[in-house]
Amino acid sequence: MGALFHDIGKMEKPEYYVENQHVDHNKHDELSPSMSALVIAAHVKNGIELGRKWRLPQAVIDFIPEHHGTMVMEYFYHKALNSETNTSVKVDDFRYPGPKPRSRETAILMLADAAEAATRSLAKPTPSRIREITKQIIDKRMLSGEMDESGLTLSDLSRIRESFIPLLTGIHHSRIVYPGQKTRESENVPEKRGERKARK
Repeated sequence: MGALFHDIGKMEKPEYYVENQHVDHNKHDELSPSMSALVIAAHVKNGIELGRKWRLPQAVIDFIPEHHGTMVMEYFYHKALNSETNTSVKVDDFRYPGPKPRSRETAILMLADAAEAATRSLAKPTPSRIREITKQIIDKRMLSGEMDESGLTLSDLSRIRESFIPLLTGIHHSRIVYPGQKTRESENVPEKRGERKARK
């Protein structure tokens, strides 16, 4: 159930999340990076409040903050570093409030959510690229200490990675274009935008 409710806080301002944005308009273009980070981080607090209002079990509510842990919203952090007004950018201003995942389940959701977003950003999601980026995602969260309180072992993380790869490859596998069928390019359908999953 936690995976179903983990992002309910997005309902407060859905237009600020990439999955709800129009291809030609991004609400974050109107905001400073620090303000964007505040808006995105607020969906965690809003989600917890909604979960309590709807009387969700605490074990389900725990998924809301823990699947982000204390990770940095890197898209906005780097945007701030590269801005002309970069005077005193602090990384902690772009960090989710936590806590880190405190159960195996919330940790697995963190990894699954991040790996899915990262593979969706690949221009050419080949099996080898999917494997590499999935490994990078899991390694980064392990090395940053996000897994420290989850109870997952290195062996567990290896098995999780190997279980993700065929699922993600299946989602992104290429399809045959049959005679008379329009290609993605001819339909002028834009590619999904990826990194902005970091805008959660």
